This record gives sequence, structure tokens and C-alpha cells, in this order.
Amino acid sequence: MISGLIRFSVENRLVVLLLVAIMAAAGAYSLVNLPIDAVPDVTNVQVQVLTSAPSLAPLEMERQVTFPVEVAMSGLPDVEEIRSVSKFGLSAVTIVFDDSVDTYFARQLVLERLAAAREQIPDGIGSPEMGPISTGLGEIYQYELRAAPGSGYDAKSLRTIQDWNVRRQLLGVPGATEINSFGGYEKQYQVQLDPAKLQSFGLTIRDVYESISRNNANVGGAYIQKGSEQYLLRGIGLVENPDDIANIVVKTGAEGVPVYVKDVGEIVEGSTVRQGAVTSNGEGEIVAGIVLMLKGENSRTVVEAVKERVETVRKSLPKGVELITFYDRTELIDRAIATVETNLIEGAILVIVVLMVLLGNWRGALLVATIIPLSMLFAAILMRIFNVSGNLMSLGALDFGLIVDGAVVMVENTIRRRAEAQHEAELSGHREVPQRTILESCLEVARPVVFAVAIIAIVYLPILSLRGIEGKMFVPMALTVVFALVGSLLLSLTYVPAMMTLVVVGKVSEKESFLIRWSKKLYIPSLAFVGRYRAQALALAVGLVAISGAIFPYLGSEFIPRLDEGDLAVQVQQLPSVSLEQSVKTTTAVEKVLMQFPEVKTVISKTGRAEVATDPMSVDFSDLYIALKPREEWVTKDKSELVEKMSKALEEGVPNATISFSQPIELRVAELISGVRSDVAIKLYGDDL
Repeated sequence: MISGLIRFSVENRLVVLLLVAIMAAAGAYSLVNLPIDAVPDVTNVQVQVLTSAPSLAPLEMERQVTFPVEVAMSGLPDVEEIRSVSKFGLSAVTIVFDDSVDTYFARQLVLERLAAAREQIPDGIGSPEMGPISTGLGEIYQYELRAAPGSGYDAKSLRTIQDWNVRRQLLGVPGATEINSFGGYEKQYQVQLDPAKLQSFGLTIRDVYESISRNNANVGGAYIQKGSEQYLLRGIGLVENPDDIANIVVKTGAEGVPVYVKDVGEIVEGSTVRQGAVTSNGEGEIVAGIVLMLKGENSRTVVEAVKERVETVRKSLPKGVELITFYDRTELIDRAIATVETNLIEGAILVIVVLMVLLGNWRGALLVATIIPLSMLFAAILMRIFNVSGNLMSLGALDFGLIVDGAVVMVENTIRRRAEAQHEAELSGHREVPQRTILESCLEVARPVVFAVAIIAIVYLPILSLRGIEGKMFVPMALTVVFALVGSLLLSLTYVPAMMTLVVVGKVSEKESFLIRWSKKLYIPSLAFVGRYRAQALALAVGLVAISGAIFPYLGSEFIPRLDEGDLAVQVQQLPSVSLEQSVKTTTAVEKVLMQFPEVKTVISKTGRAEVATDPMSVDFSDLYIALKPREEWVTKDKSELVEKMSKALEEGVPNATISFSQPIELRVAELISGVRSDVAIKLYGDDL
């Protein structure tokens, strides 16, 4: 089969080159549309069930909501873990499935069980709903709404603009699964009842509640026919303003005199009970929005679409209100991809230079060098088919030395055989046939080339058996390398022989490069020396291996090198009994300390939880996002030194809080995967708290 493939390629070189051109075009298309991110998404297959009940304490939430949901989810197939958090006004249950389960199938299983859970939850408490279809890398874009001084817009007005204007427009962006509102005050019309008036009219709070509920609806009455036309009937009852609420009839007295809502209370404009706030740069509260990406989407494409829609949204904002971006995932992606591009380009140039020096034939070296981009394009096609994203782990793992290995052997053997054939032809007086020589030389080394590349690929096969976080992190890397190796092997057996009939023509001379000649002058005496003292050389080698083995355990180990996301995330923890107002004061003080550093551009603090509580924090927890200026504007030498200075300044300036530093993605992924935000967590169980 291998011989037939090479023979076909040499005899039908134009067909082969046409197929390679088609492959390159398909690879370029796949590369452009390849999902790109900074790191692999290691979030497990999980479904969050969130229930909001603003009036319930944690113990009641656990008993009346969380426990029924957990019981309903028990027994689902392929469930690895069910964990929950019960807080004031919120229940968050996370169901983790095996990695082999499709996300949408998992959500369907959970949805079917939610009906049973709702039956066990008392009426009026809350209805459990599934969280958005997103992952730990889902928060791709964050912005704030800020009112200009003197514009008249407060935190309540900004939240209304966010919920009814900005959010609804951004929800139409393809690939965005949720626009999460955070901070401000959600507007409400409230009826403040007077107990004395209720008692005088013989009414209860439930009477008023039911009356308002019944009178806040539009109803249909079918139609009536008049002549040749029909008229639709509508009963208009939807409340549109406070006066409509005030004029709702609660009951009719004995004399037929109606008792209105305004007779038993006052209608005022208020806000919902909130458990979250956002502050900025030590200047007070703002309103923020978080764009969550749909799982499996291309983050770079989605962010670009969001930014285009944001420009349209800005035009619709009231005068005096600004939409300001403070987190954009494409900045991290661009930095990561720039690192990969730099490494790949430098590696390719280095390989080409080495080939030029060692092969001693510039035409053959350039031919081998073309294997590098073609193998990458072939790999891009398979990455697209198998849904492998391009990131630091997958693209950064490509080794061009391995990729060109087969082509180097093919070209070098062909140059040697052609030089020998030309020399024999000169001695015998016969004419050498280049195409036949090239075919014979390629067939001679085809089997060793296949075995060599196959052995390299087999080394990566154990990585493909990894599961869980390890699998999500390293399997894309192994697949990308294997794809590139398969591409290089196919090209070495088809494209290289076909191209050599066009490139390696004319007079060919086999000569060693100056580097090889210089190396031999050192190598031959060294080889002779080792040959004379074989026992000593073997003992030295064994001793070095033993020393390396003894030193290895002390080198330390890490799952992966820590990715520098560019910006910082700070977690502020206070006493569990702290109020939201005090927590906001503390984070504002933290922001003022951090803004004193010249390296800091913006500090945004998110205290408590957002509207959709995908991150179920209490008000005693705050996440601070610190956007840093470009490195050339820094006063401090490196980030570790900057973190140390910040930590020391916060310990002195804000002693009533516990501060820990991390990075935005790192913090979010840790929370979603394990339910805790630290590298080490301890859980204590027992009856006596």
C-alpha cells in the first residue's frame, strides 16, 4: 500500500499537487473558523439549579428548597456529584455528570426531575430554574453603566436602563446565552399598608395581595359580530402606573361603597431586596452587565459580535449615560495567540535554518520547510472536525522538528541516491533517469519513515486516555500533535516524492556541510576515546542517571504552568454577619488603596451575587477585578512584586478584611469545578457546629 501510494504520487504528480492545494484551502478555511481561546475549557459537564426566595433564611432554604431539589436529582444516570449551597434568599444546586454525557441531554434529564421538585416546595416560596448553558470560561465581556455628574440618573435608573434597554439588545447576539445584571436597585412599586386602616375595614394583607394579583391582567372575550365585521373583545386590566394600583378595589362595603388600595395604604416607588452591589474605583456604586457565552462557542467571534452590538446600544442610551467596557476576553486571547504565533514562527525559522545548514541542498531544505505550514493546515481540518479549540496548550505543543522528520529522511536519501546514480552514469556512459531514481530512493526509506512517525504518534496515545480535568487540559494537545504528525506522514509519502521530481532536478552533488565536517572532528576522537574506556563511560552514564533520579523529587511539580491572564482578581472576605452596606464601604476602601498604585487602570468590585446567581456569593464575599496598564507603564518590575506590595498596603489600609489574590478566569473555573475558590479546602462535618 505504501509503495503503491508513493508510485502513484511520482507518476501523477499534478493530481497530487492539486489535491494538496485543495487540502491547503480547506485547512486555511478551518483555521480561520477554528474556535480560539487562551486556555482549554476544563469545566465539567454540570447543570445548575437556582431558586430565589428573597425572604427565607439559609436554614429554611436548605429544608424547604435545596433538600427537595437534591432528592429529586438523586438517581439520575451518569451523575458523579450533587453539591449545593443554601444562602439567604438563594438555593444553588449543582449536578455534575460524567464527561461523556452531552450537556443538552443532561439538562433534559434535570428538567424532567424539576417538576417533581416543584411539587415538594411549598407554594409561594420560589420556583427552581436551570442556570444558563455556560462554563467557567463563559464570562467573556463585562461592562458598566455610568451616569455623568448632574445627569440625574441614580443606581435605580441605571439598573432599569440595563434591564430594559441594554440587556434586551445584547441577548440577540449569536453565541450569548445570558446577559447577567449586577448592582444597582431593581425598580418596584410597593404598597405600604397601614395596619390600623386594614383593621378598620376588616381586611387582611392577603386580601390586598389577592386583589392586586387578580386585577393585574388583560383578558380576552372572543368577539362579537356586527354586520359583516367582527370586533375582538379585550378586558384591559394590566397595571401601568401607581395610580392604577391605587384604584384597585379590595372589597365592596355593605352600602356598596368600594374600598380601594389607596384607602388602606400608600403606593411608593421602591426596590427589591438585593444581595449584591458593584462599586468602581473607590467612587461608589455602579451598574454592571456580564455577557455569558454559550458553551462550545468561539469566544473570539462572540466577543467581536458583542462589541459590534454594544456600539449600536450606545447610540440608544439616554444622554448622560455611558457604557464602559472593563473586561474583554479578546485581550487575553490576543496575547495568548500572539505568544503562540511568535513561538511557531521562531520555531519554523529555526528549523528551516537548521535544514539549510545540515542538508547542504537549499532546494531540498525549502521543500522540507513547506511541510510545516501544510501539516498545520491539515491539523486545522481535523481540529475543526473533532471540535478541538486552538489555544496555548494545543497549538503551543506543535514541534516542527518532529513534523519534518519524515520529509528530511526522504529528501536526504533522494539527494544521496541521485548523486550516486549520476556518478555511476558518468562512469558507465549511460544517462540517469531522475524520476526512477527518486522513486527508488523514496521506496527504500518509506517503511522506516512510517514506523518512525508512528512510534512518535504512539507516545501521545496514553494522553488520549485521560479523563476529567486532566483530559480536558491535555487531550487537545495530544490530538493536535497527532493530527499534525498524520498530516506530515501523508505529505511525506505523497507531496514530497511528487515535488522532488520537480525540485531535485539537474546536477546533484552530495556534500557535507561545514557544520557536519566540524562536528566530525570532535565526534570521531570522542567516539574512539569512549571505545577504549567502555566500562568507565558506562559507569559514568549510570551514575548521572542515578543522580538525576535522586534530584528529580526535589524539583517540585505543578499541574500546568500558571497562565498570566494580564489582569488580577482579588477576593475580599469579611465577617459572615456583615451587612451589604458595610461590605460596600469596605470594598470601596480597598479600591481607594489599589488605585494609588500607578500600575492600576481600573478596579471593579462585585459584592454578593448577580441577578442570575451562577456565582452564589454572600454579601461577606467580594470579587475585585483589577485592570492593569500596559507593562511599559509599570513602576514595579514584575507582577509578583506588585501583588506583594498590594497585599501589604491592603493589610495596613483595610485590616477588617481578609484579602487573597488570583486571576479572573482562574478564580471562576475553580469555583465552578469544585465549588470552592482555593487550591486547598477543608470541610468539617458533625452535629455540633
